[in-house]
Amino acid sequence: MVAVSVCQPAWALSSKEELAACKALLKSGLRPVAEERSERFQGKPGDDALLCRGGEQAMVGKDFPWVDWSNYWATADTSSKQDGREARTFIGEHLKPNGRGIDGALIDLEYQRIELIKFNLFDNATYRDYLIQDASGEGVVRRQWDAMRLPASDPNYQSVGGDGSQQCSGELIRGRTLSGICNDLWNPKMGATGMPFARNVQFESTFPDAYLTELTRNRHSDAENGQRIGLLKPDPQLISRTLFSRDQSQPELCNQGQGLASDPSAAHCDYQKAPFFNVLAAFWIQFMTHDWFSHMSEGRNAAETMAVGCDSDEAVAAGCRPGDVAEKSLVAEEGMPPQYHTKGETYWTRAPKTTANTVTAWWDASQIYGYDLASEQRVIRDPGDPAKLAQPEGYLPLLEACRECPSQPQWQGQESAAFPDNWSIGMSFYHNVFVREHNQFVDAFRARQRQTPDRDSGLRNPSKPNAVISYAAASDQEIYQAARLVVSAMIAKIHTIEWTPQLLYGEPLQRAMNANWDGLFDHQENRVSKVLNRILDREQNFLSRATATVAGWLGQHGQTDKANSWYSVLASGAGIFGLGNRQETGWLWWRRDAWDIANPEHVNGGVNHFGSPFNFPEEFPTVYRLHPLVPDLIEFREVGAPNTIAQKIPVIDTFRGKASAAMRELKIENWALSMGRQRLGLLHLNNHPMFLQNLPMPHLQSETGKLDIVALDIIRDRERGVPKFNEFRRQIGLRTLTSFDDFINLTLPEDSAERAQQEGVVAKLRVIYGTHLCDQSKVISVVQNDGNGKPINDCFGQPDGTRVDNIEDVDTVVGWLAEYTRPHGFAISETQFHIFILNASRRLFSDRFFTSSFRPEFYSQLGYDWVMNNGLLEDCPYPLEGDSQCLEPELSNGHKVTVSPLKRLLLRNLPELSEELMPVVNAFDPWARDRGEYYSLEWKPIAGAESDPAFN
Repeated sequence: MVAVSVCQPAWALSSKEELAACKALLKSGLRPVAEERSERFQGKPGDDALLCRGGEQAMVGKDFPWVDWSNYWATADTSSKQDGREARTFIGEHLKPNGRGIDGALIDLEYQRIELIKFNLFDNATYRDYLIQDASGEGVVRRQWDAMRLPASDPNYQSVGGDGSQQCSGELIRGRTLSGICNDLWNPKMGATGMPFARNVQFESTFPDAYLTELTRNRHSDAENGQRIGLLKPDPQLISRTLFSRDQSQPELCNQGQGLASDPSAAHCDYQKAPFFNVLAAFWIQFMTHDWFSHMSEGRNAAETMAVGCDSDEAVAAGCRPGDVAEKSLVAEEGMPPQYHTKGETYWTRAPKTTANTVTAWWDASQIYGYDLASEQRVIRDPGDPAKLAQPEGYLPLLEACRECPSQPQWQGQESAAFPDNWSIGMSFYHNVFVREHNQFVDAFRARQRQTPDRDSGLRNPSKPNAVISYAAASDQEIYQAARLVVSAMIAKIHTIEWTPQLLYGEPLQRAMNANWDGLFDHQENRVSKVLNRILDREQNFLSRATATVAGWLGQHGQTDKANSWYSVLASGAGIFGLGNRQETGWLWWRRDAWDIANPEHVNGGVNHFGSPFNFPEEFPTVYRLHPLVPDLIEFREVGAPNTIAQKIPVIDTFRGKASAAMRELKIENWALSMGRQRLGLLHLNNHPMFLQNLPMPHLQSETGKLDIVALDIIRDRERGVPKFNEFRRQIGLRTLTSFDDFINLTLPEDSAERAQQEGVVAKLRVIYGTHLCDQSKVISVVQNDGNGKPINDCFGQPDGTRVDNIEDVDTVVGWLAEYTRPHGFAISETQFHIFILNASRRLFSDRFFTSSFRPEFYSQLGYDWVMNNGLLEDCPYPLEGDSQCLEPELSNGHKVTVSPLKRLLLRNLPELSEELMPVVNAFDPWARDRGEYYSLEWKPIAGAESDPAFN
C-alpha cells in the first residue's frame, strides 16, 4: 500500500466526473475577457471549472450570489485539502486537486482584476478622452494627459517646461516631493495633493439620492413609498444604534465603552473577535489611510454644519442624540456635469460633485513627512543631525514645543506629526516606530561614511549622471530623502506581504500578494528555476525575469486593452515591485544593465496607469471604513509579565492628546505587546465600538458636544455619491442580491445559533429599509443581466406586484458588513475585496519609485538592500540560509518564509520585545496564538502562554 501511495499519479485522487470536467475545461480554452459590462465574469466560472477545481463541494454555492473560488480545494484550512501525498514535481503540484484548486483561485482572481482594470477606471478629468479614443485602442494605453500638467500658479511650473511640453527633471525627480508632483515625469500633477478623487463606478450611477437618471429613480422609488432614500433617509443614527451597536452582556462593566475608572481591571466590553488578526493590524490600517487619502483640510471640513439624523421617536428610543451636528463635506466641483455622445450612448464627463484628496495619493509616508507647506512645518528635524527626524528620549516632540507649527484646538497635547488628525494610541505608536526606523537607516548610512567614506553610495544626481556620489560626499538632504524612500517602501512592503495576507488569511491570497511584490515565480520558486538562477547569476528566477521583460515591453508598446490584460497577468509572474528597473541588452542580456538615470524612458518606464491617471477613487475610503476592528478596551500588558492583563484601558482614553501622554507614561514596548497580543474585532454588523458612537467633539460647538462617528460614516458616503450596495456590486462585476435573505450564510446548519443571529440581523434590515410592491416594467440596472439574459428589473424574477425587499436601498457599508458568506480567513467582505483588488495593484503599478526607479541611484545601495532584505542581513535573528536569506526556522502553512519585514523592524527598534517576537511569524497575527497547521483559525496558545486569560 505504501509503494502504491508513493507512486500515485496526480490524476488518481480525482473522480471520473472531476477528470472529465478538467478535460472539458482544458478543451474549452481560456475564458475570453468580457467585451461588455453585462458579460462580466462575476466570479462564476461554470460547472466544469467547479468540479475540476473543487469537486462536489465547490458546486454547493454555484447559485449563491458570492464568488466560487473560496470553495475550491486547498483554499481554506486543512479540511479543504484533498487527502493524499503531496506532489513531488512542479507539474504534479498543479495537476493534483490541491494544486488545481489554488491555481483556479488565482486564475479567477486575475480575471476579476483584468475586468476591473478594463471597466472600473473613471477619472473625472480624462474619462471622456479615454472613452472616445477607446474605439481605436489608443485611449486605454494613453500615458500622458493635459489635465495632469502643472498650472502656472505652481512654483515648479517653469521648471517642468511652463506652457510648453512638460517633463520633470533634475531635483524634482530625485526623491519623493512634498506635494507628490513629478512621480510620473510626464504627468507632473498626477497623484499630487489636491487632485480630485476618481471613481470606480460609472459617473451616472453616483449620487443615487439625487434621482438624476431613470435607473436611479426606478431603483429607489415606488408608488407606495415615493422616494425612499436621501441624505438622512433612512436615519443614519437609527442605523447606527440598531445595526451597528455592540450588544453587551454586562453593560454596566462596559459603560458605553468608557470602562471603569474606579476598577480598570474589572471593566469588560463584549465584541466579536477575529482569532487571526490583532489590534496592531487595526491601527495599521488607520496609519495607512492617513497616508493615502483625506477629505479634510487641516483637520476640518466645510465651515457649515448640518444635522446628522435622530429625528424620530424610534431613533431617540434607540439611544441617539438629535442635537449632534457635523461639518459638511468639502466639495471641489459641483453641478450637473456636461454630457457627450459616443458609440450611440450619452455619458457624463464627471460625477455631479467631486471632492479633492487633500494629501498625496502615493504610498510616500506623507503622514510622516508631509504633503503641503502646513504639514511640513510639523515635521521636525533633529538639530544634532539634519538627516534625522527629531525624537528626544525616543518619542516625537509635542506640538506645543513647536511654536510655528500649524495646529487645531482638538490636537492639543499631541505629538507633532504631518498628519495629526484622528490621533490615537495606534497612530502615536506607528509614527514613533517609523521615525525610529528612519533614524536607524541614517545611523547605518553615517556608519558607512565613517568606515568606507570613499565607497560609491549608489546615489546619483540626474543633473550630473556620471558623477559618483561617495558615502562621504552624500549631503544631509540626500541621506534624508533616501531614508524617506526606504521608510515608504518598507511600509508598502509590510502592507503588501504581511498585513494583507493576514487580513485575507489563506493560500490564494498569500500567493497573490507575494506575487504583487516579488512575483509568483519568485514566491513559488522550484528546483529548476533555482538551477537556472545559479547559471545566470540573477537575483530573480528565470521565469520571473522573462515575464518582467515581456510585461515591460507591453507597458511601453501595447496598443489595446488586450495589452493591459496581458500586462496584468505577466506582472503577476514577475512581481510589480522593481518592474522596469533594469534595461538588459546584448547577447549576455542577464549580465548587462544599460539603465541610465539620464534617460527619462528608463526612469519612468516601469509605470503603467492602464489608460487612466492614478488617484484613489471615492469608493476606496468607503471600503476602508473599518471601525469594527477596534475594541472598546485595550488589554494592557507589560513586557515583564506578558501573560497578565494589568488593566483594561478604554480606547477613548488614548485619543488625541491623551495618546501621547499614555505612550510616554506606559512605554512604547508595552503598548506594542498589548496591541500585538489582543484580537481585533470582526467586520460585521452589531460590532462597532461604542465609544465612537459617543465621541466628544467640543470643537464643533454643538449642544451635545458629541458625535456619532458610526452614523457619520453613512452620511459621508451619501454626501459623496457612493452607489448603494447592490448597484455598487454590479458596477464592480459581482452578482446582484435579490433580497435581504441573501445575506444569510446558507451553508450553516438551520438550527445553529450563528444562523439564528444572522436571521435576526436580516429582520432588522427589513424593518429599517422596508419593502415595496415591485413593478416588472422598471429596469433598475443595465450593467448586469438576470438569469434570462435580460436587464435586471424591479421584481428580480418574481411576478409583477410581488412584495420585495428594498435591497436596492441598503447603504454600501451596511451591505458589506452584512456579508456573512466570505472566503476562509477573510476579515473583509468580497465586495470590499474587489475594490481592493484593483487599487492595491494600481498604487504599485503607477509609482515609479516602486517600479523603474527602485534603484540605488535613488535609494542608495544601502537603501536598496535594506528594502530587499528587510534591514541589514547581519541583523537577521537567525542564521542566514545560503548567506543571503533571512528565513524563519520553521515552516509556516507549508512554506519556508522570510522573517517578516515588520518583525525585523520591531526587533531593531524595540529590542525589549525580542523574547516575545521570536516565535512570531506574522506580526499582525496575535502574538501568543499557535498558528497550527495550514491556515488554521483556531484560538489556542503557544507554549508558555497557556496562563494568558485571553485563552480562557
